[in-house]
Amino acid sequence: MNILGIRKEDKNKWERRTPLIPKDIRELIENHDCQFIVQSSDIRAFSDSEFKNEGAIIENNLENMDVIFAVKEIPSKLIAQKVYAFFSHVIKGQLYNMPMLKKILNENATLIDYEKVVDSKGRRLIFFGNWAGLSGMNEILWGYGQRLLKFDGIQSPFLKLKHTFEYKNIEDQTKYIEELSKSIEKDGLKIPLICGFAGYGNVSKGAQSVLDILPVIEIEPSDLKSFVEKGDYSKNHVYKIVFKEEHLVEPNDPNTKFDLQDYYDNGLDKYHSKFHEYLPYLTILVNAIFWSEKYPRLIRKEGFKSLVKEDSRLKIIGDISIDIEGAIEGSLQSTKPDNPIITYNPFTDSAPLGFVKGGMPIMAIDNLPCELPIESSASFSSTLKEFVLPLAKADFKGNFEELDLPSEIKNAIIVYQGKLTDNYKYLEEFLQ
Repeated sequence: MNILGIRKEDKNKWERRTPLIPKDIRELIENHDCQFIVQSSDIRAFSDSEFKNEGAIIENNLENMDVIFAVKEIPSKLIAQKVYAFFSHVIKGQLYNMPMLKKILNENATLIDYEKVVDSKGRRLIFFGNWAGLSGMNEILWGYGQRLLKFDGIQSPFLKLKHTFEYKNIEDQTKYIEELSKSIEKDGLKIPLICGFAGYGNVSKGAQSVLDILPVIEIEPSDLKSFVEKGDYSKNHVYKIVFKEEHLVEPNDPNTKFDLQDYYDNGLDKYHSKFHEYLPYLTILVNAIFWSEKYPRLIRKEGFKSLVKEDSRLKIIGDISIDIEGAIEGSLQSTKPDNPIITYNPFTDSAPLGFVKGGMPIMAIDNLPCELPIESSASFSSTLKEFVLPLAKADFKGNFEELDLPSEIKNAIIVYQGKLTDNYKYLEEFLQ
């Protein structure tokens, strides 16, 4: 039986999550005789003593662990021949994580990426996505209130919101959103708020669940233009639109109908973005899509030029799914919870931190679930624990073909014993 370990997070001071929580470790120890070592941490949302009380051993180093679980990328101190499981952020060939991937290869280590643990239909089984949405939507609404004040001199009820990490817990955040809702119902808004969600998966659902606490009226994408042009708004409501793939892109061939599977298979080869048709009618855009360079961007840098004019209706973008210069090409850098906004200026191709006139504010926090560390860790742990026992029993010394693991986990192994597995050989071109 492999000795299982929990690594302390050290990407930045905000990362207080843990992949497995104390009570789930107790369950694995009692029911399956697993052995756990937890690396000591003074910032983790669950204390060392909580893990110790549930049967884990607390140590400062990782040497005695066989399979090491973490949450975010490991910036240093990778140990030879260990098995690691964490969000590596390498599957798109992200350049900033290629040195880490090279280190894993050089150390003959094994890398399992949670992001690639999927079912037969490609749906992720272990994720923080909904918590990114829950945290991110609050930050977007906070940013919207700040933007109205700083750029337009408008006092709005959104100024009552705090950063997500400043709430005691999710219940405290919900209380503030409920108070905001009462204020909108009672006193109304000075300008209409039309919030568009690009995407409808776990990230989007989490973000929508926050907005839905407000007095929301949903509009179909096909009705958005006529609704805005009529101007028949209720000042005591906010408006929501959810965009799916057929609203974001269209076939290059005008005689071809949109087909979802065809779009997934061919992307830019056969489709181009049409999302610019909707942007003039939105007040807030929430990006919650999965994106890679295979697919069109939601907003290219050039497209921002028409969006930063003084009479533009779009006030802020919430890039919850942030990829640097990705779906929102103006997202030139990511941010942290205490300073969540960049402002993209398409005329200078720059995106300084904070609210700067002449550009588009973008909420660009790259690890949003860390703002709700207890709740997001508990949710993540409840799904991860179902995959722990096979990892505890697996023999990682043999050939990959003989490795006995459920297909969901085996298919998520990017590196095995220092070599890229067949599914991820394509990453070689990014390692040059």
